[in-house]
Amino acid sequence: MGYKIVVDSCCELPAQYKNDGRFQSIPLTLEIGDYEIADDETFDQKDFLKRVAAYPLCPKSSCPSPEKYREAYHDEAEEVYVVTLSSHLSGSYNSAELGKSLYEEKYGAKNIHVVDSESASCGETQLAMKIIACKEAGLTFEETVEKVETFKRQMRTYFVLDNLETLRKNGRLSSVKALVASTLNIKPVMIGNLGVIEQKGQAIGINKALAKLADGIVADVDKPQERTLMITHCNCPERAQYVRRLMEKRASYQDVVIMDAAGISSMYANDGGVIVTL
Repeated sequence: MGYKIVVDSCCELPAQYKNDGRFQSIPLTLEIGDYEIADDETFDQKDFLKRVAAYPLCPKSSCPSPEKYREAYHDEAEEVYVVTLSSHLSGSYNSAELGKSLYEEKYGAKNIHVVDSESASCGETQLAMKIIACKEAGLTFEETVEKVETFKRQMRTYFVLDNLETLRKNGRLSSVKALVASTLNIKPVMIGNLGVIEQKGQAIGINKALAKLADGIVADVDKPQERTLMITHCNCPERAQYVRRLMEKRASYQDVVIMDAAGISSMYANDGGVIVTL
């Protein structure tokens, strides 16, 4: 009965939801050469970052199979909401959609809605929390889908990374931007625009780049006081708190949530990366 939220493992869940029966996380797989790591509760971020730093090539990931999603949908819940990584970054969305078709072929029709987050990390978390807010407000399946899709189009995802190599080597950035950032200490401020990564600005040094991030995201979002500020960091809690202070100087928020990066977010953000959504 009720509803269920299925997320892929790039979605960091706040501590109070990690054992919440309404959620099911479908793990992606991380690959460092021949070494494979499941992005689940066994993920060891520090060990992973050490392995990545020692590996001369680029870590990769593989998305869950459609069958994994189909199995997650086979549940007593009357409504299933699914939130995945941007389809521009991963095949997770396509797997989730195919899993829906496989479910319907085997079990018949069900209220299942798959959301392409067009984001990642805490962007997925924002959408999952929006689903909960809609259901707690008593909205129907159709009303919830409409509200979540509208919220997705209004949400903004910004990030500043110390190391752009994973994004560059996976074809997400031009080599010029990555080279400039690594050689001149110029830190690009990046934004996810409808799932496509774009450069919003840049600054010399990480702190100035984070200040530009704060300026940009506050300027881009209407009524921030009605939203939850979410910050995901990769192994840099002090930097996340610094971003929080920058953001709180510029606006007030309904709530602030800080989370450490899960496996896929750690792979893309690299050590020291910060992702902010509002």
